Amino acid sequence: MTRTDAHPETHRDHRDHRGTQAAVVGAPQPRAAAGWRPARTASRHALTPPTEIAHALAHALGGYVRTVAAALGVPAEGVTCEVTDTVTAYVALGHRATAYPDRDVMLVWDARGWSVSVETDPAERPIVLSAASGDLVPDPAEVAGFVSVALARRTARPAAPAVPDPLDWTEVVERMRGHGR
Repeated sequence: MTRTDAHPETHRDHRDHRGTQAAVVGAPQPRAAAGWRPARTASRHALTPPTEIAHALAHALGGYVRTVAAALGVPAEGVTCEVTDTVTAYVALGHRATAYPDRDVMLVWDARGWSVSVETDPAERPIVLSAASGDLVPDPAEVAGFVSVALARRTARPAAPAVPDPLDWTEVVERMRGHGR
């Protein structure tokens, strides 16, 4: 089992997703023209990013998450990102949580923001130490502070079934680019 497989929210099933275009960080991507912006349509406000922004989002997410990982002292090998029908990023933390000293811990980003969780087996319920609220794309130093506080908690916090407002993915891409490498 790989680290990515251990987290139920980032574990991808392999059913046929006809019509879904995936953009995976590190895979060759078509180059967009300088100053490219997706067409402004109603779909840009959906929780699932529109297809026309997937490649730009994958690139921006990868840069942002690598910058967050660097702030945490995590090498690039400890980071994965995926943009498909969902947008997720995973950072393998090299630290243990006070509440779970024998378990690996991960940092995950999705359309709800950042969360710190204990690595679990697929059959286990998620163990969320902390879920950030507020800014969806905070400064990497703020994320590092959030992780430090979460790791020091003596108990886990139940995962709140947060339902985020529809996102303007173009804005998310631009904010990530502002923080990314």
